[in-house]
Amino acid sequence: MTAIIDPDIESYALAHTRAEPEGLARLADWTRAETGDAAAMLTGRLEGRFLKLLVQLVMPRLVVEVGTFTGYSALSMAEGLPEGGRLVTCELDPDRARIATERFRDSPVGDRITLYHGPALETIRSLTDPVDLSFIDADKGGYPAYYEELLTRTRPGGVLLLDNMLWSGTVLDPQDEESRILADLNTRIAADDRVENVLLTIRDGVQLVRKRAE
Repeated sequence: MTAIIDPDIESYALAHTRAEPEGLARLADWTRAETGDAAAMLTGRLEGRFLKLLVQLVMPRLVVEVGTFTGYSALSMAEGLPEGGRLVTCELDPDRARIATERFRDSPVGDRITLYHGPALETIRSLTDPVDLSFIDADKGGYPAYYEELLTRTRPGGVLLLDNMLWSGTVLDPQDEESRILADLNTRIAADDRVENVLLTIRDGVQLVRKRAE
């Protein structure tokens, strides 16, 4: 992932954002040390604290995450859950699912999280309770389908977040399939009468979407 925010501004923002708990900091360090280039997928402290704060504001009963990786974002959101709140996270890769499950087991908020290993659309379609908040951060080609399936299941006033929606700036002039998919989805969301949205310049771009009341 190519940085699109001035590094000095990014550092300043980090310095003026509340630090994550020690366990999450260790997980971030482990992810950077052990996952090679894939570590670029790590949500990181700035976005992780944003996710926790948003969960605290929404006070969801059910959070759905698409794309677990090593579990950092799920644990960040689980911190902010109200009593009785739960988080469902979907991961297709078996090694990542195993790693995240181990991290959840070691965390004081890990019992709030249920990980489903397999295709995310199958898990989403099996949900019977309304979704209050969702975070999409998985295969970019699947984003349009994840958005539609989750929006359908989101309660009025509920929130969806889609990560990497600036895609290192390539959405400005998309030349590859993933960039075109994300650029088209940004356009669709901005014109979607079912929602309100703001495309935030946090990290690699976060679409913040609120479902309108029906």
